[in-house]
Amino acid sequence: MEILYTLLIGAVIGWIAGNLMRGGGFGLIGNIIIGLIGGFVGGLIFNALGIMTEGLIGQIIGGVVGSGVLLFVAGLFKK
Repeated sequence: MEILYTLLIGAVIGWIAGNLMRGGGFGLIGNIIIGLIGGFVGGLIFNALGIMTEGLIGQIIGGVVGSGVLLFVAGLFKK
């Protein structure tokens, strides 16, 4: 059940970040992948800054920030 929860949160995070950075999502699988990797990146960023991301809202915020950074860096290499 926890895997399903993680995938669902990853999809939501990827969708939010996709809408903020490009104006559209990347489909279900793309949103899940971006959200999962972004959540990891966001966790690293927030831990390095000493900011705790606890609870569902904290995880979503950290994941969106990490996904936004991930999409921004990917956009730099795309151009």
